[in-house]
Amino acid sequence: QVQLVESGGGLVQAGGSLRLSCAASGDTICISTMGWYRQAPGKERELVASITSNGTPYYVDSVKGRFTISRDNAKNTVYLQMSSLKPEHTAVYYCNAKCVIGSSYYYTDERDYWGQGTQVTVSS
Repeated sequence: QVQLVESGGGLVQAGGSLRLSCAASGDTICISTMGWYRQAPGKERELVASITSNGTPYYVDSVKGRFTISRDNAKNTVYLQMSSLKPEHTAVYYCNAKCVIGSSYYYTDERDYWGQGTQVTVSS
């Protein structure tokens, strides 16, 4: 089992910055890709950014140039640096980790683990 604990959320003014952290514990050796999802009121949860074990990032188009994802594999921690925040970024942000539970030469079987979520509120 893997446990994910997020921190760093809070209330900021538009144009401000926040840095979210997610620390993984438990059977962390299985973790491959880690990422951040968000869910705004009345909307579905969506992927914001992810990063592979080798450090290759992915960002949803709406946050490119504003958010930066990084990870410290030694600490089993993933970060999301959020800059130039806008009210529309307000959401609960969830940490995600994909764990390898099986693999072959053709595909990797993974299991998702989730953090409890951290609230990010951006005021105008």
